[in-house]
Amino acid sequence: MAFRRRNKSYPFFSQEFLIQNHADIVFSFVIFILIGLMFEATAKTAILFIQPQYNVTTLSAGMRCKGEVTLYQYGWKDSATILFYFFIAIILHAVVQEYLLDKVNRRLHLSKSKNTKFNESGQLCVFHFVSSVWISNFFTQEGYLLHPSSLWENYPHAHLRFQVKFFYLTQLAYWLHALPELYFQKVRKEEISRQLQYISLYLLHISAAYLLNLSRVGLVLLFLQYVSELGFHIARLFYFTDENHQKTFDLWAISFVFTRMVTLTLMFLAVGFGLARAENQGLDLEMGNFNTVLIRMIVLLLVCLTQSWLLWKFIRFQLRRWREFRHEQALRKKAAPKQPLRTLKRDSLGHHENGVLKAENGASPRTKKLKST
Repeated sequence: MAFRRRNKSYPFFSQEFLIQNHADIVFSFVIFILIGLMFEATAKTAILFIQPQYNVTTLSAGMRCKGEVTLYQYGWKDSATILFYFFIAIILHAVVQEYLLDKVNRRLHLSKSKNTKFNESGQLCVFHFVSSVWISNFFTQEGYLLHPSSLWENYPHAHLRFQVKFFYLTQLAYWLHALPELYFQKVRKEEISRQLQYISLYLLHISAAYLLNLSRVGLVLLFLQYVSELGFHIARLFYFTDENHQKTFDLWAISFVFTRMVTLTLMFLAVGFGLARAENQGLDLEMGNFNTVLIRMIVLLLVCLTQSWLLWKFIRFQLRRWREFRHEQALRKKAAPKQPLRTLKRDSLGHHENGVLKAENGASPRTKKLKST
């Protein structure tokens, strides 16, 4: 199964061979794990990589379904599941790149720098769209938006439904896979630091929401962030296809500021107000309770610093766009030809002055002599 077109053949174990065939190599590991399910001796080990672990069967309370329900907790075995879907993310990344983005790139004929940003936005558009639809499905089932108090009530939310835990594991796997993709995609050194920043922030916030049992708040914040980022990357894709598409960035700017305001309001409401008034105060690792003053302050400080940093980058981005726009306007004014002065009406011979027909050199035109018959 080949994901890349091979124009050249490179020696085994070389750098170019690894970059060109990394999806095929990872696919062989996935097949090896799936084959392990077929044998009884290795099935228990292989299932650790595929299915989430730490399931607990309890009676349903306050849920739509009645009877027994299977919920999940987290533990160290989740690292094996994250590793498996880390491989799956690399394969899906190669599929989207080969069968979608590369075909569009051949038609656009972008420069190397724009090509890198186009691929980045294309990959993130697909991921943000799928994740946003996935989270919105949770909202319709659980009703978090209609009942905001459910975000902090009955904390700690240590028991998760299968879809919620699977969502968090795949999110961690995706952002972890983005790290080696910087090498596989040959990202320029100037772009690596910028991409490492937002990859690290996503990993930090998702891990904090998962490990501190703030999964409900984390789902809402991720939905807001992914919808805002989806708008930005769609605007950038339109810009690369046609540089006259600037209004989409203005729409994204409005959604970006709105997202920052709602995120800060929601965090202070859920963590600073809701959890602060909860009865179960204190640190209890067995129950998964992290509702202490110190942890709440650290969480709020982390979110506030992140949102402030994003706003600072947003302001700098808008100022740079404004300067570029002003610079383009100034260049257009200089390049525009000067308007000609207003001239008198001329005829084919010259022009009229004081009722007398004058030639171009100021002399009166000679009258034409008639031939005598």
